Amino acid sequence: YSYQASKAAVIHLTRRMAARLIHDNINVTAICPGAFESDMNTAARDHGDSVAKAIPAKRIGRPEDMAGIAIYLASRAGDYVVGNSIAVDGGIVYANLSLPVAGE
Repeated sequence: YSYQASKAAVIHLTRRMAARLIHDNINVTAICPGAFESDMNTAARDHGDSVAKAIPAKRIGRPEDMAGIAIYLASRAGDYVVGNSIAVDGGIVYANLSLPVAGE
């Protein structure tokens, strides 16, 4: 539960900061990564092929996936995107919306 709560907190904080800081011409947007090979995600790092099977895109994230969204948001093209939290996760968040929650 702690992961879901902390992710929800980041999303809420992003919205609140965006609402306040846009008045100072500061644009706040969050990137919510899925499975990327890193020290923070050892499952994706050490067992990428297994993790990829549960992802609709059938792969873990690559550095260029993260770079692409960061470049978009930092460019003029992303200038009108304010307060959003963008999932870069190969579709896993939306693919699992219909799954039952544990204990239901």
